[in-house]
Amino acid sequence: MAKQTVLTGITTTGTPHLGNYVGAIKPAIAASRNQDVRSYYFLADYHALVKCGEPERVRQSTLEIAATWLALGLDTDNAVFYRQSDITEIPELTWLLTCVCAKGLMNRAHAYKAAVQANEEAGEDPDFQITMGLFNYPILMSADILMFNAHKVPVGKDQGQHLEMARDIAQRFNHHYGEHFVLPEAVIDDNVATLPGQDGRKMSKSYNNAIPLWVPEKKLRKAVMKIMTNSLEPGQPKDPDDSSVFAIYRAFASDKQRAAMQDAFAAGIAWGEAKQQLFELINAELAEPRERYEALIAEPAVIENKLREGAERARAYSRAFMDKLRHAVGIRPLG
Repeated sequence: MAKQTVLTGITTTGTPHLGNYVGAIKPAIAASRNQDVRSYYFLADYHALVKCGEPERVRQSTLEIAATWLALGLDTDNAVFYRQSDITEIPELTWLLTCVCAKGLMNRAHAYKAAVQANEEAGEDPDFQITMGLFNYPILMSADILMFNAHKVPVGKDQGQHLEMARDIAQRFNHHYGEHFVLPEAVIDDNVATLPGQDGRKMSKSYNNAIPLWVPEKKLRKAVMKIMTNSLEPGQPKDPDDSSVFAIYRAFASDKQRAAMQDAFAAGIAWGEAKQQLFELINAELAEPRERYEALIAEPAVIENKLREGAERARAYSRAFMDKLRHAVGIRPLG
């Protein structure tokens, strides 16, 4: 039986935090070691340009995210790890797909509709400051997926619509030009861990409540100590189900550690002690990867070489596939 292809993209617009690590990075790195699937992991730097007009931030984020995945043990012998912009066939495929994609399909994209609605509510022209990058974003995402004929694409619930669009576009292309594309399936895991931030809301850079993944030990402790708690005194029983400290602890702890912390909550552990134990648990898991991360950040050429190796592996497939697709649409040698 042929291996299935699984593809994951990471947009290069920010610095990873603990929520990214627990919810997406850690499980994806474990999956990269699965010999039974063909895995593609890419840095979505073209996608970053839709959201971010700061060149240095895009570059720095690409460096930090690549270093993060490598430091945490991404298996680049098994998985193909590459930068989107190194695969020149992807923008070419984007144009082929654009030529079969109905404009009405793009009109229904959630991000575009939300931007139009915000403009109308502000009394602006509906398309005020909306770029074609935002409008065509789902077509580029479809090209990322269809370029490697991914069977499965792990995504958050908010990306489910884009997978439906990729299927629709693939079907239209196949109908016009023959069966070239697999119809990809979204893999939406309802059990993905969502960590609370320091203020109790979902950990997110936009809420300014995130604990960065790679801060030095002292700063990590300081960030953990800032997690909001209630006013229950030491000795008073505390509810683990209503505690950000416990929610984050649970994501890093073993079953035995979890049970011990639950008992400590029932016995009225002081918040300062609970946070200290949380810090020690997180730091124990991240100390060695942090050293690897810092070494990689100091040697960008090492990361660059890894990405170029991955790009060559990816392009061994994409070049040949693009030749077939060009032929299919009539872009052929005249001899």
